[in-house]
Amino acid sequence: MNKVSLEEIIGIERYEKIRDDFRRKIIDLKKRRRISVGPRVTFVFENHDTMLFQIQEMVRAESMVDLDKVREEIDVYNELIPNGAELSATMLIEITDSDSIRDELVKLIGIDESVWLEIGDRMRLHAQFEPGRSKEDKLSAVQYVRFALDAAASTAFRDSSVPARIVIEHANYSASSPIEGPVRQSLAEDLRAS
Repeated sequence: MNKVSLEEIIGIERYEKIRDDFRRKIIDLKKRRRISVGPRVTFVFENHDTMLFQIQEMVRAESMVDLDKVREEIDVYNELIPNGAELSATMLIEITDSDSIRDELVKLIGIDESVWLEIGDRMRLHAQFEPGRSKEDKLSAVQYVRFALDAAASTAFRDSSVPARIVIEHANYSASSPIEGPVRQSLAEDLRAS
């Protein structure tokens, strides 16, 4: 999948003119790339367009005009774009009660060892989490996750007749969700393009 290049980033003034339309397009895209796994965890699968939007929003929010800083943002967000036959997602742990966020997150320490992508009856791919977002006593509510697919897994995932699902098997959070319909189709397109 193509990475975002500096040439694609448009200036803040021009971005303001197209922002509403671009935002609507990305919101619609993300609907086809979002899976809730149980009541508190959501995966939003990333691609070139979702990251381009994130970069444009950061440039806008921080009024970035220094090209070196823009390049830094591009480098950071390009790391979240899948490489080859892999799926990349932002995993959000959604806790709405601000008084219990820390306690609830502590209960989920170790979730980075508890997430799987299952394809069919025989393929179980362990999620690879970005290091540094989970420690012995602390867990970030935003995690970056990759699922590396070999050729057989990629072929099976692209075949919509083969069931696929995300599974979380943690002592304090156990849930699974099928990957089907528009989400499956969108992710299969990513794999076809790789």
